[in-house]
Amino acid sequence: MSDTTVKNDVSGGDTVSARELGGPARWIARLATVALIVLSINQAFNISSRLGYTLIEQQYLYTVLFLTIPVAFLLFPMRASQAKRGPTIIDWVLAGLSAACFVFFIYYAYSIIRYGWEMMPPFNTVVVGAVLWVLVIEAARRAGGMVLAVIVLFFSAYPLFADKLPGPISAFASPFEYVAAYHAMSLESMMGIPLRAFANLVFGFILFGVALEHTGAGRFFINLAFALLGHVRGGPAKVAIMSSGLMGSLSGSVVTNVLTTGVMTIPAMKRSGMKGVTAAAIETCASTGGVLMPPVMGAAAFVMASFLQVSYSTIALAAAIPALLYFFGLFIQIDARAARDGLKGLPEAELPNLKQTLKEGWHHSFAIILLVFMLLVMRQESLAPYYATAILLIINQIVSKDGRWGRKEVLAFIDGSAHLFSNLAAILAGVGMIVGGLSMTGLAGTLVNDLLFIAGGNPYVLLIMGAVTSLVLGVGMPSTACYIFLAIMLAPALIQAGLEPIAVHLFIFYWGMLSYITPPLALGAFAAASVAKTPPMQTGYESMKIGSVIYFIPFFFVLDPGLVLVGHWQNIVFSSALAVFGVFIFAGAIQGYLAGIGPLFTRTPAGLLLRVPILVGAVLIALPGEAIPGVSDVELLIAGLALIAPILTAAFILNRRTAVAAA
Repeated sequence: MSDTTVKNDVSGGDTVSARELGGPARWIARLATVALIVLSINQAFNISSRLGYTLIEQQYLYTVLFLTIPVAFLLFPMRASQAKRGPTIIDWVLAGLSAACFVFFIYYAYSIIRYGWEMMPPFNTVVVGAVLWVLVIEAARRAGGMVLAVIVLFFSAYPLFADKLPGPISAFASPFEYVAAYHAMSLESMMGIPLRAFANLVFGFILFGVALEHTGAGRFFINLAFALLGHVRGGPAKVAIMSSGLMGSLSGSVVTNVLTTGVMTIPAMKRSGMKGVTAAAIETCASTGGVLMPPVMGAAAFVMASFLQVSYSTIALAAAIPALLYFFGLFIQIDARAARDGLKGLPEAELPNLKQTLKEGWHHSFAIILLVFMLLVMRQESLAPYYATAILLIINQIVSKDGRWGRKEVLAFIDGSAHLFSNLAAILAGVGMIVGGLSMTGLAGTLVNDLLFIAGGNPYVLLIMGAVTSLVLGVGMPSTACYIFLAIMLAPALIQAGLEPIAVHLFIFYWGMLSYITPPLALGAFAAASVAKTPPMQTGYESMKIGSVIYFIPFFFVLDPGLVLVGHWQNIVFSSALAVFGVFIFAGAIQGYLAGIGPLFTRTPAGLLLRVPILVGAVLIALPGEAIPGVSDVELLIAGLALIAPILTAAFILNRRTAVAAA
């Protein structure tokens, strides 16, 4: 094989040019990844302590960085134009220098704790810490992009000049040596919550996702979806929603999901008569929703659990109703569009046999069920993915004829894990230094009061500010980094304004993900456009239309905690029922067709204008009580029905008359 080929790595939520390494660099990355897997298993199962040796947290985290950051310098080139070549001399130097820095801190880990070096650093730790500070920013730039690097640079250096800034963002400054030492040695900076969540929780789920991919889970999910839904009205599009939702909820990456499932679902949708732009947009929306769907949801959800100091299963359960609402809206839109345009399913002869599909891929379902059981019932979130991965691989070797692993498959599994580990570690170590800069100065605490003052104490103004900021930052930053930044800067103000903490964090997470379907960047849409061979911007705007309900769902659940399973069960059921009804009407109105009613007038300007009150009424029905101050759930429901009932009645009568006349 040639020294290197180009691969797009999207694990962190951004698209970066990553090399597929060859030669010595490849084996270094593989050995580091194997060591990292062994290290994470040891940490999860506490093996070394049973043998009489305890690895302290700082040593563990430094070792994680030692095994990932140097690999990031080899995998991710300094410039995109260098991606087609192997690592340069500069890449090797930076990899070696970063490895040496981490070895230094691994060696002195006990002294850092014993003597409090993070606050009273010796000169040599300041020098090494300063070098490491620069190296981590560069690794974050390579893995997460220039926007992320600039933000990390500003906020990590902020304590140096905090006293020079005006008004609300002014704070006490710190000398350079203390800032460098704090970033390198404190558990509040580089090794803070983001990296600890990654090292203690995310590792196992990455392994599980890569194992699923390399045992053929993607093919199984697609075949299962085709067998179940391929023959129904708009079948191929519904297949895309189901298969991408299943795979995306385990891979945690929008663009990767688009590029893996889209190569099968997009051509199938086009064969059924659907336009290429629409097919690409549907795949984009489904893949985006997959990352929002439990059980895995991407790295940001694990960091969220650490921020909120709750179990990951709590986050997964809270995210279930909003994600199901979104997929329900997608299904209704697709069904309405297929009915409106007369799109049929695929012939039975072209579809896989359901019984044969389940026979060949049942072990994937079993592994996922085991994972969910251990997460939700046994509450073993740190151990669950390791058990599920082990069971999956054992059963795969026993029962799978075509999917058994040999040397080639094992190495591919290690290579895939290396890309994901190094990408996320570089991003999260960099984002951790943002937290560190704010922690040193105390700005995060004072910013809460400043934001509340700017918004006049109005939570609705803060929510709009949060939505816009999340969307803008999501355009230039990986979704995980975007979430962490806003969880520090904005979430406390929203919570202090009286909103439910878990709903606030999910709100920020959702709006950061919306950049995948929203132009001008719309990475998910552009990836789907490359598969469908359609104009990227047109695909992005079509994605916005098809996924339009997702722009409203975050406001529904942040204003009504019942939708994130907070409160009495009666309120949860009532809120969910209203949200489902509202989403049903909204999705049908977007496409101009409602089940039980038929077409919603002609697609003329007058017909389109008549849909506007239906859309407004649907939103009012789904909105929780007190979303409009002084207005209850029942009053909003009555107002919504008053808007939509006359128009839907008129559409129903018109469709009946048209049908009678045609007969």
